[in-house]
Amino acid sequence: MSHTTDDVRIDKIKELLPPVALMERFPISDMGAATVLASRQATHNILHGSDDRLLVISGPCSIHDPEAAREYAIKLKTLRDSYADSLEIVMRVYFEKPRTTVGWKGLINDPDLDNSYHINKGVNLARELLLKLAEMSVPAGTEYLDLISPQYISDLVAWGAIGARTTESQGHRELASGLSCP
Repeated sequence: MSHTTDDVRIDKIKELLPPVALMERFPISDMGAATVLASRQATHNILHGSDDRLLVISGPCSIHDPEAAREYAIKLKTLRDSYADSLEIVMRVYFEKPRTTVGWKGLINDPDLDNSYHINKGVNLARELLLKLAEMSVPAGTEYLDLISPQYISDLVAWGAIGARTTESQGHRELASGLSCP
């Protein structure tokens, strides 16, 4: 006799690409790494009072169209360069949406905006966009909602946020203490 006691609410399972496979496909370049590291240091210095510039996180609520995000980054780069003496401008690049009920969960989870949940496609698009931004010298900031996606993108993130809905989560506190970005 067989008893089904596990995965009773699971329709199907699709394996995620290992993070290392994506990092090998889209490796960070020297220029990209320099962008991320310089912005992380500048942000650290601002937050700790040794840099009197203001930190500005600017961008759309969430990324749903990588091409539109790149166009925004081009415009933001101009502002970043113009105001570098007084502002550290980081592009807001949020790939996930916190949901307490229903709604689109973001580019990583549903890149086709159709509830198909092609997560492998989503993490590919996210990493590819972050890499392009870093190579444009536009540092990126993101909110970490789940505990898996940082493994795919955190080396390309200059500033990270833990949102209001997850600040009391033990897992997110542990994540925040292990992230390399401020």
